[in-house]
Amino acid sequence: MTQEWVAGFRSAVISPYEKIRLTEPRGFDDQTVRQVLYMAGGGERIRVRLSNRYGRAPLTVADARVAERKTADEIVAETDTGVRFDGSAQVTVPAGGEVVSDPVDLSVRAGADLVLSLYLPAQTGPATYSHMPVETAYVTGGNRAGAAALPGAEQVQARFYVTGIDVLAAEGTAVAVAFGDSWFEGVGTTLGANRRSVDALNRRLERGWTVNQGIAGNRLLTDEIGEHALARFEQDVLSVPGAAHVLVNFGINDLGLPGMVGLPPATAGELTAGFTELARRAHDAGLTIHAATIGPFAGAVYPGHNTPEGLAARREVNEWIRTGGAFDSVFDVARAVEDPARPDHIRPEFDSGDGMHLNDAGALAMAAAVDLGALAL
Repeated sequence: MTQEWVAGFRSAVISPYEKIRLTEPRGFDDQTVRQVLYMAGGGERIRVRLSNRYGRAPLTVADARVAERKTADEIVAETDTGVRFDGSAQVTVPAGGEVVSDPVDLSVRAGADLVLSLYLPAQTGPATYSHMPVETAYVTGGNRAGAAALPGAEQVQARFYVTGIDVLAAEGTAVAVAFGDSWFEGVGTTLGANRRSVDALNRRLERGWTVNQGIAGNRLLTDEIGEHALARFEQDVLSVPGAAHVLVNFGINDLGLPGMVGLPPATAGELTAGFTELARRAHDAGLTIHAATIGPFAGAVYPGHNTPEGLAARREVNEWIRTGGAFDSVFDVARAVEDPARPDHIRPEFDSGDGMHLNDAGALAMAAAVDLGALAL
């Protein structure tokens, strides 16, 4: 059977030097970082992708190891396998650069927790990172990359330097990319439980899978938090091996986030123009594109988010998404999770508690809105 490399896991990263911060960046020095990566898809071998995209100095990784997870910070010791880069256990990633490992003889299955341990021997400076992945990283002193467990390790709710795992899968395996904001990244769902909307969607699929390129706070039109969607589309969608489809969920931060810094929200016209351009780029690349309507946020507890202008633009843009014909299909997240009595608000049973994000039940409802026939995985 012919096989090919496709994306089995993805994690979109941001710069630690941004002015708008929802979490605090950090660096490392003579420390091991152990990270849990929930695999959307599996294969007979893997490749590890590391990024120093936003670093301002070279990044040295002196030891990198992968293993199956047993529980918390503990690995299944007999699966512990070294990762090599051009045959070497050590790699230096230049500032602004990325590296892909040699193939690793470790088979992984969809739905498994893969553990990646990186030993960072020297001061790294602020790390390129995924800032709200709804998962725990474990940080401890010295080289403990091969240790069975890391008792007493510091627990950090972020992900560092890793942007993906490729898997060797059957030729023709189709991958969808969930390209969006916190409603994909999973903010509001249970920490470490893999109940993000993308995880729930994958449990519905009989074949193929969806990798998660959500960034909490990310916008369609404006940088911070993360590069805006039109800027990162090539890196985070088009360059994903095996990508045949893209699901997009943007707009809520274009309408709510500007109010935090005293600026007006994006207009409906600006958003529809941005979505039109996104659809054009996807279709030009031979991908199908499936769009979510913008979820309700009138109950948001965050300063400046809830404005009459922003809420009116949401309603206008959603009507355009439903009827404008720009996309191959629409998954109507807004109607799936809105409170029928107050449509600008999330249903109480789907609200994570901040009026802006979905809990586990809400994420399940969001995933159920996707038409699997239209997605055609």
